[in-house]
Amino acid sequence: MDYPALERAARRGAAAELVRHAASELEQVVSGHHALRAVRHPLGFVCLPVLREGPRGVCVHAFGPADTALTRHQVHCHSWDLTSTVLYGRIGNRRMRIGDETERPTHRVFEVHSDPSGVDELRPTERLVRCLPGTEQTSARGQTYTLPAGEFHTTVVPDGRPAATLVLGLTLPGRVDLSLGPLRAQGHRVVRRMCDEAQTARIARAVVRRIHAPEPEPGPSA
Repeated sequence: MDYPALERAARRGAAAELVRHAASELEQVVSGHHALRAVRHPLGFVCLPVLREGPRGVCVHAFGPADTALTRHQVHCHSWDLTSTVLYGRIGNRRMRIGDETERPTHRVFEVHSDPSGVDELRPTERLVRCLPGTEQTSARGQTYTLPAGEFHTTVVPDGRPAATLVLGLTLPGRVDLSLGPLRAQGHRVVRRMCDEAQTARIARAVVRRIHAPEPEPGPSA
């Protein structure tokens, strides 16, 4: 997989090209020609790490109604610039307005240190902030959205239906992943659950099937 080519395709809005690349890579996983293991992420989705190349990474994130979050630290920001194209379904991102606040804070900032073994260590910092909801953006199949490093947000699946994205990430030097947690919460660890070969193949097969399936009509609004 050619990261610069995918980046150029995302910049010019070539969604069909990006979807083809994602489907092709996942078909290689299903056939056993691309050996990787899916990871159940603490934020409640499955990550298929397609490419790791220095500061660059390409993943497929699959969201399903049965996937539950393993952490209360849902508001977070990345140490890397994110460019994400929706392969199917709908993904919502709510950007948060964060301000340093010592008088009436709502959250404490935690650093997230991820170990290759799959353990995320959340370390409380001295920084206290006030967090207020900002704008929400919902992206549908074929649409691309970006989130710069350091921007606090939370991600949701608006209608609860399965969704997946092709994610391009570029890590920036000197940055750390951060999350917001309760003011008096202690540091703790969260373990990412690794899938075996058969589970990974089943997940990849389901994603490919949904990529090629027609998008269902949206349900009636409440």
